[in-house]
Amino acid sequence: MRKDRPKNLDLATVKFPVTATASILHRVSGIIVFIALAIFLTLLNCSLASEQDFQRVLGYFDNFLFEFVMWGALTGLAYHAVFGVRHMIQDLGFWEELDSASVSAKIGFIVTAVLSVLAGILVW
Repeated sequence: MRKDRPKNLDLATVKFPVTATASILHRVSGIIVFIALAIFLTLLNCSLASEQDFQRVLGYFDNFLFEFVMWGALTGLAYHAVFGVRHMIQDLGFWEELDSASVSAKIGFIVTAVLSVLAGILVW
């Protein structure tokens, strides 16, 4: 007689290891960076068209929602860069054990938090 494995579909009760959370967030930040790239290039194109368009783009930064989106995009870019470097170091054979991978993920979160605060200072 075959026993069915228990199924836990409530993701709120699942405890992911820090390395899994870092990996999932790295994928999410990649999507954020992809979308942000379109925003950044559009703003760059508009700002280079004429002096009036540059002033118009500069005026966007008076809007809190726009500044928040810029901060989020810069934070996503920082996260993706920090954890991209972490993944490249792992590709070289370092930080592959569970303990060292967990420590490097936690350090990556701290570095990203610092960069996020610096991005906030830059935007606001």
